[in-house]
Amino acid sequence: MRLTAILRCGAMGAMTALMMVAPLAATAQGGDKILVPADMQKLLPASVYYKGQSATTQLRNSGGVKFADGSFVLATLVDTSGYSTDIQAKYQAYFITEVPIKIAGESLPAGVYGVGFVADNKFVVTDVGAHDLVTASSANDDEIKRPMPLKVTTDPAGGFRLYEGRRYVVFSR
Repeated sequence: MRLTAILRCGAMGAMTALMMVAPLAATAQGGDKILVPADMQKLLPASVYYKGQSATTQLRNSGGVKFADGSFVLATLVDTSGYSTDIQAKYQAYFITEVPIKIAGESLPAGVYGVGFVADNKFVVTDVGAHDLVTASSANDDEIKRPMPLKVTTDPAGGFRLYEGRRYVVFSR
């Protein structure tokens, strides 16, 4: 009889612990996830097409977001050495979004793009033919201790930040 009471008490304790941990696990699984270069190795190709040429991706300088619904936003720096100077000025990274997003408040449909941080604190999104689609203001993060060539983080005000060094632009769904 005593053994039965001990087993019941143990089972109730285990159920209580499970009920407390279950919401935490759901939150971790149900949220958006920041992707780091190691995650990107499986998602991005070694080279990409842009303006009639193939550019090598720099997967060590990549990042992105996997949204709770399984959709992705991915970015990787590219080697633009074979492109003309005017293309190099605005095409620094390959940008893929599987869902419509907003960049600095500007709407961008799902698609594949070239992006770059340009003079006068601007961020330019182009189609793969190098035609400008969106130009938005970028900002500087002087507080960042160790800037990376390309990085994606969460934005304290909501959404995400795409960094190139200390410069960044905010994007969200």
